[in-house]
Amino acid sequence: MVWVLIVIAESMHGIIRQLYIVPLTGELAARQLGVLIGSAIIFAIAWGSVRWINARSFGAQFIVGLLWVVLIVLFEFSLGAALGYSRQRMFSDYNMAEGGLMPLGLLFMLFAPALAARLRGLHK
Repeated sequence: MVWVLIVIAESMHGIIRQLYIVPLTGELAARQLGVLIGSAIIFAIAWGSVRWINARSFGAQFIVGLLWVVLIVLFEFSLGAALGYSRQRMFSDYNMAEGGLMPLGLLFMLFAPALAARLRGLHK
């Protein structure tokens, strides 16, 4: 359920980014900024849901983060394919040599449940 909330929040974020940030900054800068804003959104969701998730150990929190990462990557590539995006376009966000910051965002997502749990005093 939390992952669905992440997808909804990130989808809304993507729409807002395309409508308002891309015209101001250009596509690449907007996508780079989007990773930072998206990470903040994911952390806020992790912070708000970490008690409900009830993953008490670092290992359990890591598994939750890993599940989120796998599901979001599958969702992104499925949506990209459905929208007719080229492979080059879909992988461009993952190419750090060309300014893509998605690997950093996914790394943050992986550890977001553990970080939220630690900051809320739930980490064992």
